[in-house]
Amino acid sequence: MTPDRSAGLARTARALADGDVSSRELVARTLARIEAAQPTLNAFRLLRSEAALEEAEAADARLAAGERLPLLGVPVAVKDDMDVAGTPTAFGCGGDFPVKTADAEAVRRLRAAGAVVVGKTNTCELGQWPFVEGAAFGDTRNPWNTRHTPGGSSGGSAAAVAAGLVPAALGSDGAGSVRIPAAWTHLVGIKPQRGRISTWPDPEAFQGITVNGPLARTVADAALLLDCASGSHPGDLHRPPAFRLGDAVGRDPGRLRIALSTRMPFTGTPKKLEPVVRAALYALADRLAALGHEVEEADPAYGPVGLTFVPRATAGIAEWADRVPDPALLDPRTRDAARLGRALGGAPLRWARRAEVALHRRVGAVFRRYDVVLAPTTATPPPRIGTLAKMSGVATDRAMIAACPYAWPWNVLGWPGVNIPAGFAPGRLPLGAQLLGPANSEALLVSLASQLEADQGWFERWPGVGAEAGG
Repeated sequence: MTPDRSAGLARTARALADGDVSSRELVARTLARIEAAQPTLNAFRLLRSEAALEEAEAADARLAAGERLPLLGVPVAVKDDMDVAGTPTAFGCGGDFPVKTADAEAVRRLRAAGAVVVGKTNTCELGQWPFVEGAAFGDTRNPWNTRHTPGGSSGGSAAAVAAGLVPAALGSDGAGSVRIPAAWTHLVGIKPQRGRISTWPDPEAFQGITVNGPLARTVADAALLLDCASGSHPGDLHRPPAFRLGDAVGRDPGRLRIALSTRMPFTGTPKKLEPVVRAALYALADRLAALGHEVEEADPAYGPVGLTFVPRATAGIAEWADRVPDPALLDPRTRDAARLGRALGGAPLRWARRAEVALHRRVGAVFRRYDVVLAPTTATPPPRIGTLAKMSGVATDRAMIAACPYAWPWNVLGWPGVNIPAGFAPGRLPLGAQLLGPANSEALLVSLASQLEADQGWFERWPGVGAEAGG
């Protein structure tokens, strides 16, 4: 069968290998879909139209010669914080960025698996916020309801996958930036163990809190993209043990002990779990119990995790801000964050890095009794476009924390988490929940996520792109 937008990553790869469709035809259709949706969704910062078609023709020749690779000829997208040779990496910023001469390691590995990178997706400026809006590129919108954000900072990748423009895409997650947009666009989003997917040419990203991860409509597709992108570069600081995550898809996770947690880490700012999100979370907990798991209400002991996050996050912003060609074009909030990062870049940053070991023990104590933590991905449904983008720095931080207080602690810890769809709020606004585990527990989380997916069938629901129902 010739694949359409609903085929997904694995089915598209099989169709290409079986000769049901050519890569050139598939990439041409993909580019046409992207261009048609761009005025509405604005998911992409740039397209590699000519280069992608040439690479598709080369893939067709390789397929015809009998070569087989996991993604040979399959179109995918990557977030615009990853280097793709022949394109600039603007990371949501304005200015004339230089063209990169080499691929980032994650992109190189995708290409080695045969993928055709059709373009780079939009992200907010230096990945700081859970929305994708900015003077450099405009507003990226949610295909489920275009009056609302798809989340961020990997919102362009999420919008592209949710709308069926590409079967899967890579994003990055420094405070929930894969899991939050996955939650708000009805996708599976995996934040892997730190180092699982290389961040090279940076030995680590944002002082170790940011990792690269996949967004897809199904657990199997997310695992496939992660497997193809995974692996270390000799210069990487973090090198978790290698494994094939796809082997965990469909595998019985066994009877698990699951901690249902709604506790928010301390931030000193007001925040509240909205009832519609709580109801969706508890409905998932009921399904997990019906599937045979032991589910109890219990919370990790987060302690001072927030105090360690700020120095690392702002130091990372400062490092990136020093790379932009014209700092005057940066959002004032970015310049303020960079100044704070430089001020905290000495002893506070060293303390924050050293504190991680103690936090592993403190937060990890929950896994002496439980195998997995089930928590909300966000505290609210996706906000309307423009809600946060025009706020002051302090107001943005408070609103961001209020909407998204649950994801970022796992970035400090470096441990894996998986967003799974959890239903909808009124106005066709998707909600998500996250499965959280200790170090190197991706296989367990994926096996549990695939069990829930088989029960819930969330991939069967599609947005009406451009819909503005309710909200």
